[in-house]
Parts: sequence; C-alpha cells; structure tokens
Amino acid sequence: MDRIAQTFYTCQQEQRAAIIGFLTCGDPNFEDSFNIIDAACSAGLDVLELGIPFSDPTADGPVIQKASQRALKSGITLEKCLTLAKKIRERRHDIPIVLFGYFNPILAYGPARLVHDALDAGIDAFLCVDLPVERFHEISDFRPLNCSFDPIRLIAPTTTDERMKTILPDASGFIYLQSRSGVTGVRNVNPADRLDFIRRQTSRIRQWTSLPIAVGFGVSTSDDVASLSPLCDGIVVGSKLVLHIEKHFDPESRSFARDDAIHELTNFVASLARSSRRSAD
Repeated sequence: MDRIAQTFYTCQQEQRAAIIGFLTCGDPNFEDSFNIIDAACSAGLDVLELGIPFSDPTADGPVIQKASQRALKSGITLEKCLTLAKKIRERRHDIPIVLFGYFNPILAYGPARLVHDALDAGIDAFLCVDLPVERFHEISDFRPLNCSFDPIRLIAPTTTDERMKTILPDASGFIYLQSRSGVTGVRNVNPADRLDFIRRQTSRIRQWTSLPIAVGFGVSTSDDVASLSPLCDGIVVGSKLVLHIEKHFDPESRSFARDDAIHELTNFVASLARSSRRSAD
C-alpha cells in the first residue's frame, strides 16, 4: 500500500478526516520554509501539499499569491522546491507529499526531468491545476512502470456529469473537490449551503470512483473541519496556514519572526486535527 492509500486508510480506521495542509515552497525563504513545514507535519498534518511558487497563480487568491512572491524574491526555483521536498522526506518518511503547481514552470523545467527528480525526492503525487485531464499524459507518460506518482484530479462546482465520466474512471491517489467556485482563500459562506453542496457533489463523484475525496477552497476554521469531516475523507487547508507566515513577515526589511509564526501555525494545525475526529454516533 502506497503512502497516500495508507494514510487515508489509517484516518478511516481512526474515524477522522485526513488534514491536508498546503504551504508554498520557500516561503519566506528556503530554511524558514523547511522549519515551518517540518513543524506543521509534527503538529498533525496527514498529507503535505507543497506549492510551487509561480508569478501568475490563476487558481490562488491574494494570500497564496503573496506567498509565491515572497518565495520567488528569496530565490526559490522549481529545482530548489524539489531539494526542499527531498529534505522533508528525509525527516518525514511516512507523510504523503503532493506537488501542487502550474504547467508553465513544469514545462520550462522539463516534464521528464520533473518526474525523475520528484520521484527521487520522495514525492507521491502531483496536482497541476491548469493542465486538463486530456493533457495529463504530458507528465504521466514519464512515470516508470510500477511506480506511484499519482495525478490528482480536481472536481470544480461547474464540472458536469459528462465531464466527471472523463475525469474520474482512471483517477488515482485521491479526488480534490472544490467546495466553491473562484480562487483559494478565506471567505464567508453559508455553512448549510456548503454542507448541502458537498453532500450532493460527493454523491455524484461516488458514481464513478471509490477513491478518497478531499474538500478544499475556503476551509479556514476548526468549525469548518468539524462540519465537513463526516462528509468526506480529507480536508485541505491552505490560505489560513499561509496567513501565519504573512503575519510575521516584514516585506520591507524581509525580517521574519519564525518562532512566533511556527507557534501560531502549529497550534492551529493541532486544532484542525482535533476537529477532524467524527463523533461516535
């Protein structure tokens, strides 16, 4: 059983949803980024989603856009992202790592080279948000035989049943379900409307796949996690994690209060992990 399957199986046995945390590689710099990610893993992340910094992240809101800018200004490249991932893997043998990004940096780096270096770094899956499923082969074709490097499929609120029939049957890893349209980020939504939407969407998805379903976009509080946990297998939190970095970073001096950021971020991750447990009834 690979790391992704094992993690979701373990969470299922423990009657909780997996907490999937998104953090931008190299935010605010390589060394601080590693320490932040390592601390977040210790605090309760089940799956790590590593964002590749990009100058035009069209699916991301302002919080993650600024994280990309901080990382790029510090000199982070895709090659350094993979080095960071490898360093994390050396410390964290069991946590699944998903590489999240856009196709432009991957194309510039070289898809074949990316797959080789990502596997060498111990990365388990990739999510390329602007690459349609019909073009996934531009990355997946370079995977060695019998080697797990899952292409994570994204289901949007606008995805039709016909489109799901194309996207889901040969999916692997897990399914990423957007809880709303638009870009990532903290946003006020009607809780009852969101829960009803997630119920309907997961029911639709289950017609074509038994893979774990992870809900993301706009999930920002422990209450969100507690209400969503009975409805899905995993919950993705990104912008609210990144805000703890932004809060303690001074863009003018580029100084960073790392200890304060880590303290707040790890307390937040721990609260998410506690809230992910489903009630016995």
